[in-house]
Amino acid sequence: MARNSANLPNLDYCGVTVRLPKGLTGEALASHYPAILLAAEMGSLVEIDVSSDSASDYMHLKITRSAAGLIANGSDTLGLRKNLLRLPGSWDDVLCLEIFVAMLLGPFPVEYPSLGELQSAINMRANVVRAAENTVLLFGTETASRPTDCWQYDDDEGFILRPDASLVTALTKATQPGTLREPYSFSCYRATEYVILLGIAQEIQHCNALLYAELESLWKRRQIKSAEFHEVFLRETGSMECPYPCNYYIPGDRVWFRNPDAASADISGYEGSWVIYLGDGLFSNFWKRNRPYTLDSKFLEIYHWRNSVVGCGQDGAWIDEQLCERLVEASLQHPDAVSAILAQMGRYREPRGVYTSEGGCVDTTREFARWVRPGSCTIVLPPAAS
Repeated sequence: MARNSANLPNLDYCGVTVRLPKGLTGEALASHYPAILLAAEMGSLVEIDVSSDSASDYMHLKITRSAAGLIANGSDTLGLRKNLLRLPGSWDDVLCLEIFVAMLLGPFPVEYPSLGELQSAINMRANVVRAAENTVLLFGTETASRPTDCWQYDDDEGFILRPDASLVTALTKATQPGTLREPYSFSCYRATEYVILLGIAQEIQHCNALLYAELESLWKRRQIKSAEFHEVFLRETGSMECPYPCNYYIPGDRVWFRNPDAASADISGYEGSWVIYLGDGLFSNFWKRNRPYTLDSKFLEIYHWRNSVVGCGQDGAWIDEQLCERLVEASLQHPDAVSAILAQMGRYREPRGVYTSEGGCVDTTREFARWVRPGSCTIVLPPAAS
């Protein structure tokens, strides 16, 4: 359905600019970097312009306006994968294709310092999506658990790696326990941190081994979490004044959906919902892996939190998740009511601390990993003492 379009940025498709070493030919680019080979294979869909300025040679890649109208009109990427698969051509990795094209459809200009960083950005997004698709957890804001063969609890630092543990293995075991045991307990915010960190760690194992070793060593003494995690590992783009289009997402984005109801948002864990965009119009559901959210189903769930508050007094209020599910199912029997809810929830969120009838769920920003390659890495690890 149509979303709120107020205050949208200029819907030009800015594409990406990539800095190049002098004298690197198109043939060499394609042979070394799958992203460039992919662009070349897309033929008339992608404009590739190689030029130079006082700093270096550079390449600008951009979806043509006619192609954009076919695959993501108005920067709406929720149906991008299906639209791409309708086009002529055969794609070995549909996820990476969707990531790359969504990047080229971006409403804000993005520049990468090298082709390696562009390729790593695509790789990390794909890693994060695949990890999120396989993640299954128990929801908990007051309790947490981790596999004891990889993790140990420190009273000051929380969960840290055991001395002989691998960071990638430990993160995988914590988030993907398989069918042989009960899932581990996480809040949705901490869960996204583990999934994103796993995607980053898998990439830097191959492209920046020194950073990986330093990160693994650090996590054996302390963890990086919450605001510090955001500052160390993530880039955040967009703003309240210049927001992303409501339906523009790149697979691998970490996305915040705000609960616009003040009363239910006051219950711990229900201030909103942190998810990973998986692509193909779906968002992660860490609690029910086989039931990922659509944008509409996420909006309906958050809307009905306000109607699922139970309990009061000394024990406090809480959200009855089963009641919420029943209310969502009941709403789906009334299309007009659903349309009204989605129109309300599909608005941009209000500023922190503000709750009025005008506010919706949609954040104005998107988050993803910083640069990771040697020579251009922007991840600066903090000291071991927190």
